[in-house]
Amino acid sequence: MKPALWISALAAAAVTVIAQGKSPDDIYSLAELNFYGNATHPRNYDEAFYRYSQLARLGVSSAQYMLGFMWATGIGGVVMNDTDLSQAMALLMHTYAALNGDTRSEMTVASRYHTGIGTPRDCEKACFYYKKAATKAIEDYRSGPPGGKTMSKIGYRLADDAGGVYGEGASVSSSGMNAVQAGPESHGAIDDVMEYLDLMSRKGDLKATFSLGRMTYEGGRTMERSFKRARVYFSMVTRKYWTNDGKVIAGNHPGIERLASKAAGYLGRMYLRGEGLETNYERALLWFRRGVTNGDALCQYGMGLMYQDGLGVPEDVLKAAEYFKVSAEQDYAPAQVKIGELLLDQGDVQIATRYFELASRHGDIEAFFYLAEIADRGMGREKSCGVASAYYKIVAEKAEEIHSPFAAANQAYTNGDIESALVFYMMAAEQGYEVGQANVAYLLDEEKSRLPLHFFRKRRSPMLRNPRLALIHWTRSAKQSNIDSMVKMGDYYLKGVGTEADNEKAAACYQAAAEYQQSAQALWNLGWMHENGIGVQQDFHLAKRYYDQALETNQEAYLPVTLSLLKLRLRSFWNTITNGRVKSIQSEPEPKQEWSFGEWVSNFLQDDQLYDHELDEAEDEIMESGHEQIHGSQDIYGDLLDDGIIESLIIVGLAAALAFLVYYRQQRQLNNINNNNQQQQQQQQQPAEQRQGQPAERNHHQPAAAAAGGGDGGQGDEPPRQEERNPQHAPPPPVHQERGLFPVPGDPDYGQWVAGGVAH
Repeated sequence: MKPALWISALAAAAVTVIAQGKSPDDIYSLAELNFYGNATHPRNYDEAFYRYSQLARLGVSSAQYMLGFMWATGIGGVVMNDTDLSQAMALLMHTYAALNGDTRSEMTVASRYHTGIGTPRDCEKACFYYKKAATKAIEDYRSGPPGGKTMSKIGYRLADDAGGVYGEGASVSSSGMNAVQAGPESHGAIDDVMEYLDLMSRKGDLKATFSLGRMTYEGGRTMERSFKRARVYFSMVTRKYWTNDGKVIAGNHPGIERLASKAAGYLGRMYLRGEGLETNYERALLWFRRGVTNGDALCQYGMGLMYQDGLGVPEDVLKAAEYFKVSAEQDYAPAQVKIGELLLDQGDVQIATRYFELASRHGDIEAFFYLAEIADRGMGREKSCGVASAYYKIVAEKAEEIHSPFAAANQAYTNGDIESALVFYMMAAEQGYEVGQANVAYLLDEEKSRLPLHFFRKRRSPMLRNPRLALIHWTRSAKQSNIDSMVKMGDYYLKGVGTEADNEKAAACYQAAAEYQQSAQALWNLGWMHENGIGVQQDFHLAKRYYDQALETNQEAYLPVTLSLLKLRLRSFWNTITNGRVKSIQSEPEPKQEWSFGEWVSNFLQDDQLYDHELDEAEDEIMESGHEQIHGSQDIYGDLLDDGIIESLIIVGLAAALAFLVYYRQQRQLNNINNNNQQQQQQQQQPAEQRQGQPAERNHHQPAAAAAGGGDGGQGDEPPRQEERNPQHAPPPPVHQERGLFPVPGDPDYGQWVAGGVAH
């Protein structure tokens, strides 16, 4: 046996001997050794449970937490966790530990009351315990350097490295709107990204240089933070814009001042917080002032911090507020929180809340805490327990470093110790972390492929073969809006994995996931179930609709959707010709919009397609003039046209105007007819008067006419003209009559106009 193993074995034996004296610390060490095990001492959950029980009776909160965890999960088969008694014991142990100040149990108890696990939902109790954990988190954040402690995110979903639960392109996390995000090789390709940026930086690309500095400063999941390297990159950018004495170098490219100011903000932040070098307020102030000249938000915020706390400058709250304000106007979240704090101190809760809400969009932990406090105390608004508990939960979960087991879980998973990783992820899941719940379900999931490949797989340990526990965690993850977990939950109910098969529950899960319009897998599953009548009524038409929506959601589903539609159309055709009972595929009717009478008239007047193209130019001009009047009325009334009363008044006015025009035209026609009759009577009276006076006139002039005729040698014998012989039959003089737009009664064309044969 190797020396290291001998030492480990001797240490375990020594702890066992010491534990006989019942020292709490020694008993706890023995319990931990049996629970986690090591290279020489395998896990012994029965012994661990016994030792934790001894410590729990002594009031040791960490032992009470471990007992609650074992009762809740049934790990190692020590207790049965599928009974109400086991869940009640779990809640009891966690409550004891939470009241004794264990943050992990505070999170666990709050999560159980928040979601109703093993107990009825109780918002007040959930808010109480979440507030305790959130208060510790915010105190830890504020205990850091100026600007707060850096809260790094440690937990991540294991399935994302494989493109999601269903693989690349089929999962919500790697398809649709999430397709532009990093794929499964993202973390492995970080070295390639850094190499490319370094190459571009060597070629003089300052954007690449600044990106290198920011990436090394912030770090990541697979890249540790390096303040020294970040300082080198930021200094390379600033030297291209400023000289050592702070003068701007002439002849720079446009836009370099923006990058240089951002780099100056990071350098000032590092001097202010002492990151990678000693704290130097004078140097921090120098870099902040340089960046402020170009309006950089980070530099403005840094200046505000220094004046607020009197760091290297005289304390001046008013000047600090000015810097915070201009920085907040550029949507810089920490500055928005500072402005919200100042407004809250002045009693302006409404405006302060707006600033906190703006900052919360960027995930600022202090913004969420203030929003939780405002909702919990009912400041400026009605008290809301649900909103307060939700915000407190976010704050508590952001402090992963102080109470979550994600660091140990990730390390164990990287080392290939899947069982240890599972235990740590289960602890995180019990605390209410959705990432932990999804990871537990993913590690326990044996349904990663639809093909029967069980014979070719490596046999898993009994601890990893627990489909019922997998379903429980898929369900808990789905309740926290994980769409892929919701679809997986439906798969388990459909196949009867970890529970009895229930097609209706499976369809309900797929339907709930489909409502987000993000999962093509859920939509396709619904189409398949409607096609075959599994869990729902068989309906070919509805099946086609779901298949189409699956393709619209994710274009990568083209092949399966096309094949499914081809088979579906064949089945629908056969169902139609054989008069089957299933509803076949039908053409979608065009959507018809229901209009009110006012909307119908308005659309009729505005739609050019509703005009009759055979109208005369005169009628077109009339209709167009009426169209312009309606638009003019819309300009006058503005938004009031949406009111039905105004529309009704306009319609009544138009109808009244039309009636007046008809009445006026009828009166005009009657006047024309009367005038014509009077003129005809006058014309008939004039010939009668002429006949009465004509004989005397003829006798009076007859001798002269005879004499004249005799003198002219017979010209007087010429017979009189027809008009003179029959004056009563002479045609009346023409009278000019205005016909107007249409023929009037008595007009020769009037009959044809009535029949529609004449257009004027």
